[in-house]
Amino acid sequence: MKKPFVYLVGAGPGDAELITLKGLRCLSEAECVIYDGLVNPSLLDYAPPAAEKIAVAKRGGRDSIPQEQINDLLIHHAMLGKTVVRLKGGDPTIFARASEEVRTLQKAGIGFEIVPGITAGVAAAEYTGIFLTDRDISSQVLFVTGHPAADKDFEDIDWDFAARFRGSLVLYMAMGSLDKIARRLISAGKFPDTPAVVIQNATLPDQKFAKGTLENIAGVCESQNISAPAVVILGKAAQSDPAGQWFMKKPLFGKTIVITRDIIGNLRLEQLLLRQAANVINFPCIELQGPIESSPLKHAIRDLGDYDWIVFTSSHGVEFMFQSLQKAGKDSRAFGSAKIACIGDRTAEALSQYGLCADFVPTKFTAQSLAEELAAQYDLRRKNILLLRSAIASNELADNLRQKNAAIEDIRIYTAVPLTQDEAKKQELVDLIQTGRVDWITFTSSSTVDGFLQNVDIEIIRQANVKLASIGPETTKKLESLGLNAGLEAAPHTAEGLAETLRTTN
Repeated sequence: MKKPFVYLVGAGPGDAELITLKGLRCLSEAECVIYDGLVNPSLLDYAPPAAEKIAVAKRGGRDSIPQEQINDLLIHHAMLGKTVVRLKGGDPTIFARASEEVRTLQKAGIGFEIVPGITAGVAAAEYTGIFLTDRDISSQVLFVTGHPAADKDFEDIDWDFAARFRGSLVLYMAMGSLDKIARRLISAGKFPDTPAVVIQNATLPDQKFAKGTLENIAGVCESQNISAPAVVILGKAAQSDPAGQWFMKKPLFGKTIVITRDIIGNLRLEQLLLRQAANVINFPCIELQGPIESSPLKHAIRDLGDYDWIVFTSSHGVEFMFQSLQKAGKDSRAFGSAKIACIGDRTAEALSQYGLCADFVPTKFTAQSLAEELAAQYDLRRKNILLLRSAIASNELADNLRQKNAAIEDIRIYTAVPLTQDEAKKQELVDLIQTGRVDWITFTSSSTVDGFLQNVDIEIIRQANVKLASIGPETTKKLESLGLNAGLEAAPHTAEGLAETLRTTN
């Protein structure tokens, strides 16, 4: 059995992209992940599917597992010979009790490594345009916990020193006693009008920001409904220039957007929207299934090099075709001298991953444009064209190509089926829609429309103040056929185009 080993990894302040590369590498090797409530749950996707994942603390410490029990979990799983990742919010050594866990591991003779993370105080400042150190304002930073250990009382913290401190004062876990802390600092001589800011959910799309003075900041937070998890910053640095608030000025900040593609497709669109600070609700409504085994597909693979043109309508078709080729013991060489046409840059990009370049991509990423532009550039009469597409796509492309006197082999290589979400997740989304807390619902195909409406009643959408976004003409037609209006249509008709159109529309 291999030696037990534990990595204490800092997950960063909230945004999943703020974890270190080393942290991700440790997660990829984990056999057990023991994680805190403030850890972004999407980080768990980087651990192997077979890795055991154990939550030990909820946000704000409510219903948290006692530290002694966490220590026991670390010992138990490590002694089983597992590679254990103890995933902690922020940095593992800043008010995160890592020292207690390390002493436990040392006593048990278990090897460990500490992987630093970005601590919340630094990230909160930077995501609100605050410079904790500035040679014109502050050359010192003091990190203080507002929540002393259970065996200590409030006065064990040297508030008199904190009051005299002339640099930037950063308070962690202080929201439960913010008014008490403010009064104590003022009684120790800190000026009541000392600038103060509080940042809730720092680095996340629902980040909130309150500004005031030491004397009134607790009341400001109460009036603005700002609570834990939050970081408090006191001092001249808190007088930040509003122009420096780059994060909360991103185009989609404060916008809640529902995405409805398949699980893999949603991940790509989610990343595009998160870069613009959108609050993304991942609600996959379809599942892709393929390749669809059939005699026509087997014959097409056997004679692949004999076609004049092979047409892919999506990146999914590319992936499923190469799965079929691999199963048949073939690779890219099977395409021979056949030319390849793709609808969209994303489809052409997927093809390039297999060492093939698309010979033709229309300027508009639609079936109609492909047929018209291909026929305008090439003589398609009596040309043998293999069309590889979704089983639920319309016949428009095949019919248009036949009108150009081409011989079409139309093969359905994959399909999309509705994906039903659990009742709790459906009800949660319905509540958000009905209370006006969803700005956009995005659709990337007719099948996503059908799949979504199998989860959410169409009348809820009709009666709600929510806008619908379509990736292209076919999806827009589908919405219109149901009496729904697309508030925008992506240009170009890609995930990137959809994200960009949402960005410019808002």
